[in-house]
This record gives sequence, C-alpha cells and structure tokens, in this order.
Amino acid sequence: MKKSIFVLLIFLVACASPAVVPTATSLPPTITNTPAPSSTPTIIPSPTITPIPDELIDEKGITMRLVPAGAFSMGSDSGSADEKPIHSVTLDAYYIDKYEVTNAAYKRCVDAGVCNPPKQSSSYTRDAYYSTPEFDEYPVIYVDWNMANAYCEWRGDRLPTEAEWEKAARGLDGRTYPWGENIDCDKANYGSCVGDTTEVGSYLDGVSPYGLHDMAGNVWEWVADWYDSDYYSNSPSSNPLGPSSGQYRVLRGGSWVSVDNLVCSADRSGGAPDDVYNVVGFRCARGTSP
Repeated sequence: MKKSIFVLLIFLVACASPAVVPTATSLPPTITNTPAPSSTPTIIPSPTITPIPDELIDEKGITMRLVPAGAFSMGSDSGSADEKPIHSVTLDAYYIDKYEVTNAAYKRCVDAGVCNPPKQSSSYTRDAYYSTPEFDEYPVIYVDWNMANAYCEWRGDRLPTEAEWEKAARGLDGRTYPWGENIDCDKANYGSCVGDTTEVGSYLDGVSPYGLHDMAGNVWEWVADWYDSDYYSNSPSSNPLGPSSGQYRVLRGGSWVSVDNLVCSADRSGGAPDDVYNVVGFRCARGTSP
C-alpha cells in the first residue's frame, strides 16, 4: 500500500510539472526574402581630347603653324619630269615655321656657340647683310644644308621632309602656288620684282592655306630629303623620307631670282649639301608628339 501511494505521488508530481515552452532563442530562424538592391550603372566619363593648337611658339621663341594629319596630292603632271607622277601621300600632323629663318634667329644659335655663322655676311646687293640690324628679319642666306640642320636641332626641331614642305605650301586642293593660281609681284618676291631678299612675311596675299609666308620666292629652302629625279615613281604613300642617300639635298620654293614656274609649289631642285648660295635659306619643322 505504501508503494502504491509513492507511485501515485510521483505521477502527480510529474503531471503537475509545467510544460516546457521553447524560448525565442530555440526557435528556428525566420527566413525573409529581402529583394537585392538594384544596381545603379556607373557612368564613366569620356576622356577629354585636348585640341592641338593651330599655332605654337617653340622653345627658342619661333612661331610655328600646324599642318593637320591626312592625305594630299603630291607632284604635278604639268611641270618637269621629276614632278611626275602625281601621287597620294598621307602625313602625320606636324608643325612648320610660319616664316623662313631670319638673320636674327640664326644669330642666336651662333651666339650660343652651336651654329657657325653664314659663310658670307653679304647679300646680292648689300655688302653688310647678316651683321646689320636693318636686315634682322630678312631670311638668313649663305648657310649650307648641314648648317641649317644643326640650327633646327638646336631648337629641338628638324628640317621638314620634302612631302611635308609641299603639303604645307599648297594644301589639299592641288593649287599651283600657295595662294592658288596665277602669280604677280603682290604675292611673292620672285623674278625681277625686287632683285634681292625681302623681309619675311611681307606678302600677305601670298600666304599658304596653313598661314605660312614666303613658301614661294624670297629664298629657296633646304629640306631633309636627298634628291632623286625618279623618286616619285616608287615613293612610299605614308610619311615618305626620301632616298636613303644621294649627291644633292632637295631645295624647294624658288627664290627672288626665280622665274614663275620655279616658284610653283610642286617644283623640285637640289643643291650640294656643303654649298652655300645667296638665294637659299630654310625653315624648320617638328612633329606634334611631346
């Protein structure tokens, strides 16, 4: 009997015990479907293209003009045999001197101890030319090709190639002269107009399509290339540099003594690189890359 009471008490105690309720920490996690945030597209700005200026002043204070990249027609079917055939040439953009190199500009290189002075200081009608302030802004003469090249290098520049010179002189439309067609003494110093050199930039009606002065007449201009009368028959179509060697360097543009057909933009001539003349000067060029 006592055992039965004891069992009953155990049962009553068990029945009286409260039910175990799971706590919040023991409940399984509630899964909430949270939508992913919508992505906002990142806008990448286009790179800013800095335009190449039409004109610059180089490290030695010389004004240069831009000739944009592109193709032009080089040569002439109506000129001498060495101007044929007309062929398309594509050039990178470059700068070229707005004016022929002057006595004053060249003298700065001489005074710096880099350039040799002209081999004569006179001109055709003037006993004192290079050394006279009156003619400071006239084209330097009596400099050979090597002297011209040394001057351009002193400036951080170079002589233009023959193709660069011709494109700068005549533009893209195949004009005969820098200004177009026909020639007279209001447009260039040639033939019997003056009888000697004139101050650079004197012929405002004779400017080329790129704003260059005296690309016809005043003085012939040395360029970088060796001369070859047959070069156009196998010239590269892109950035031609001329023959790899030769006897003469190319001269372009005619001079104050040249007749009208010799100041045409397509006309070609040549001179021994060690020779100097009272009708020959030059201008410099450079690429557009730093």
